[in-house]
This record gives sequence, C-alpha cells and structure tokens, in this order.
Amino acid sequence: MALNITPPDISELKPRITVFGVGGAGGNAVNNMITAGLQGVDFVVANTDAQALTMSKAQRIVQMGTQVTQGLGAGSQPDVGAAAAEEVLDELRDHLLSGANMVFVTAGMGGGTGTGAAPVIAKIARDMGILTVGVVTKPFHFEGARRMRTAESGINELHKVVDTLLIIPNQNLFRVANEKTTFADAFAMADQVLYSGVACITDLMVKEGLINLDFADVRAVMREMGKAMMGTGEASGDKRALTAAEAAIANPLIDDSSMKGARGLLISITGGRD
Repeated sequence: MALNITPPDISELKPRITVFGVGGAGGNAVNNMITAGLQGVDFVVANTDAQALTMSKAQRIVQMGTQVTQGLGAGSQPDVGAAAAEEVLDELRDHLLSGANMVFVTAGMGGGTGTGAAPVIAKIARDMGILTVGVVTKPFHFEGARRMRTAESGINELHKVVDTLLIIPNQNLFRVANEKTTFADAFAMADQVLYSGVACITDLMVKEGLINLDFADVRAVMREMGKAMMGTGEASGDKRALTAAEAAIANPLIDDSSMKGARGLLISITGGRD
C-alpha cells in the first residue's frame, strides 16, 4: 500500500505594522518613507490642514477637526490639535488602527496638530493593546524658544501614552551639516532620520536575514520601555564592520544621552556576503 504524505499547510501570519504620520512634519515623514520604499507597513496620515492632505502619498488619510479648524490647520495651538483628534476618535479606533499589531506615531513636536493630536492617537492605540512607538523630532533652535517649550510639553504628554519614545533633536543635524546646507536640506535630513528610526525596527521583522526576529521578540524589547535612543552607521573597506558600529554608537543625531542603564537593545546589521 502506497502512503501519500503531504506536508500540512502552514499559515505565515506577519505582524500588521502601521506608520501614522500626524500633522505637517508627520505627513512629510510618511511621504519620504513611501518614496524611499519602506516595506511591510501600512501608512496613514492625519492632519487638520486640508491642503497638506492633498499632497499625501499615503493609502489612507484622515482630516481631523473639521468643526474646530474648518480645514485650516491648528494654528500652532496643541489644544486645538488635541480637540481635532478627539473629533474623529471612532474613525481612528475602528477603521485606521483596528487590526494593527504595532503602530509608529511620527510627528514634529512644537506645532499645533502634531504636538496636540499625536498623544491622543497614541493613547487610543495603546488602549487597544497595540505596541505603540513614538518617533518625533524636536525643533531647530532657529524656530524659537516658544516652539521649543511647546515641543517639550508635547513630548512629556506623548511619553505617558507610548511604550517606547524615540526623540530626534533637529538641532543635532547641524553637527553633520556644512556651510552649504540650506534650511530645506536640514528638514530633508530630519525626514531621513525619521525614516531610519522606523526602518531599522520594521526591517528586523519584515525582511529575511541570517538571523530573524519575530514580532514577539521586538515586543519584548519595546513594551513599556520609555525613552529610546537610536544610532546608525555605515562604512566600507577594511574594518568596515567595526567602523560602522563605532559610528552608530557615536551618532551625532541622537539626543545627548547615554546607553548606560539601558534595559533593552535592538541591533540590525546589513551587509554583503563577504
């Protein structure tokens, strides 16, 4: 008698990851991630500015605060941004966040929409049991002391409602800039750092490698971990691995903090077969 043995069907259930861009800076960051080809994630953009939403490349967009702002933005007032997000709570919860395993909330701190709405959106996600990571920028010094104070207040609020918070001080970009760097170049560099902050985590889960991490591994490291820091390094030639690692540790774009006392560490290494 012949035995016909067939392997069982194996269902590969990949985590659903959503990148949620909030406000003008968050929307710009999402556009940059889409242009750069970030894989394995869903993109959502939320803004109070109707004109800015027309420029979005995201699959899903939501206009917040039509009653509060009439589509004209939050006017650099975080309380208006928060109220705008409150207007669309059901849509955020039932249609944009439902089914997600991990959510990155990305925004620029210091304005109205991102500063006010990002904590509201992050709280909804975390209350739904979604692993919630904030990836935000702090203003350049030339943007003024008032905007910096607003940003610090927004960061404190966001810190309370996310599992992990990655803060990128835009001012540190000038450590790698030169006399030919324009303001537009500086903001583009900030978008690139936001991309790196998200991609270095998502790539661990969605790209195949010699050593793979699954969502459970990432969740174990990032759940309820507070503030985080990020460094990236790239090198070629002799001693390239050591040079890249040293550059990542000494990355001038991270906040002025130390890895001493860190409770978790994620490392992503990409290279050729040699």
